Amino acid sequence: MSLTQARPASGAEAMETVAPAVDLVLGASACCLACVFTNPLEVVKTRLQLQGELQARGTYPRPYRGFLASVAAVVRADGLCGLQKGLAAGLLYQGLMNGVRFYCYSLAGQAGLTQQPGGTVVAGAVAGALGAFVGSPAYLVKTQLQAQTVAAMAVGHQHHHQSVLGALETVWRQQGLAGLWRGVGGAVPRVMVGSAAQLATFASAKAWVQEQQWLPEDSWLVALAGGMISSVAVAAVMTPFDVVSTRLYNQPVDGAGRGRLYGGLADCLVKIWRQEGPLALYKGLGPAYLRLGPHTILSMLFWDELRKLAARGQRQGT
Repeated sequence: MSLTQARPASGAEAMETVAPAVDLVLGASACCLACVFTNPLEVVKTRLQLQGELQARGTYPRPYRGFLASVAAVVRADGLCGLQKGLAAGLLYQGLMNGVRFYCYSLAGQAGLTQQPGGTVVAGAVAGALGAFVGSPAYLVKTQLQAQTVAAMAVGHQHHHQSVLGALETVWRQQGLAGLWRGVGGAVPRVMVGSAAQLATFASAKAWVQEQQWLPEDSWLVALAGGMISSVAVAAVMTPFDVVSTRLYNQPVDGAGRGRLYGGLADCLVKIWRQEGPLALYKGLGPAYLRLGPHTILSMLFWDELRKLAARGQRQGT
């Protein structure tokens, strides 16, 4: 059973299914395509989330102010290509995380779990957690590469990596295998809540749009409308975990590989709340929504359309 079948649909659409392995490839491909367009927003979001780390509001310089001004600041500091910093690591992360996520969710659908009350939320959360764990090393490197810039515009710790492979090698050499998964304690809840919100709300929103019959049932605009509604929920629940995840991944470490600033998810949440104020958990909300919105819309739209093609190809081959 597919994500788009979380609620009944009429016509040939209701019969379209693809194998979990196909969902793995299509889900990973769709999210990688979306990443190419949304990576500049991820760069800006990362800089804003690291700005003023563990400092009271108004006591630190703010080289990044708002979305458009931050985009201009990145371009001035790193050139136009700076907006695509960390793209290779981002693509690797999207491929790994979403491949696992969509594969596991498809398995849950085949087993009938998503038809149970709350099944879409639980399946989305578990699938997201597994995907986040597998993709954690890539997210670690992506965050650190996107934070890197010239000294005058630097926010957060600067790791000075030269490439994705170089960064992975450096972390492996200095911190061992466990170092590649440092920060995963923040990434798993981040993706769990985001994945649960995205998969559950996209399915129900798309089905609701279909029921209203405002658009042709097989139109790509149905998936677009579902993605637009879904992105609001994703941004609302995911941003605090996103801020914490960015901080945990980018923080400096001691000789034993332990974080110098935060001891984990709870410690990071408490320190941000106490030293920066509760609103700091929504730092970068504007770029986060602008990134999550298009990324959710594009990835779910690409995935939905690719699934239709794959399902039709399977029917024609039988």
